[in-house]
Amino acid sequence: MAEIKKITQEELEQIRKLIESVRYGAVNIIIQDGKIVQIDKNEKIRL
Repeated sequence: MAEIKKITQEELEQIRKLIESVRYGAVNIIIQDGKIVQIDKNEKIRL
């Protein structure tokens, strides 16, 4: 079983900023071996 890594304050702050910047869309966090390796922001523009 893989060891679970702790989320750093820097990672949490970056996730928080992305969430606050999206009006319509999603923030996806990609985890590999218990560690965040990628954060994607998908935003839709409603007209």
